[in-house]
Amino acid sequence: MVLRTDRTSGAAAAAGRRKRVRGADGARRLTAAELGGERGERATLVQFSSAFCAPCRATRRTLTEVARMVPGVAHVEIDAEARLGLVRELGIVKTPTVLVLDADGTVVRRAQGQPRRADVIAALGAAVSGRHGG
Repeated sequence: MVLRTDRTSGAAAAAGRRKRVRGADGARRLTAAELGGERGERATLVQFSSAFCAPCRATRRTLTEVARMVPGVAHVEIDAEARLGLVRELGIVKTPTVLVLDADGTVVRRAQGQPRRADVIAALGAAVSGRHGG
């Protein structure tokens, strides 16, 4: 599973322009209040999960492990069923979905399904270094 650059759907992008701050490149920026937890100093791994999602448990373990390994990185898990407004706004269609945020809270990568640890580390490297393309 490769974490891809965020490309929000047209409807979600239009809703985001009306309500939310976006990064300079048009990507969505998430605040700590929206996440329900503090962002990392360098990057944040945001996981959207649901109660009966087996891959969500494995994803939680992977993201927690990576966040502990990399200084300044936080992992925030969001219950998709409890946060339907945010889920719709961000165009989340399945769980687990992982968003990688840079230090400013801008969504720079996105993946659906259970990501591999190596892919998460590579996406974090891009987020931390400022290389958001690809």
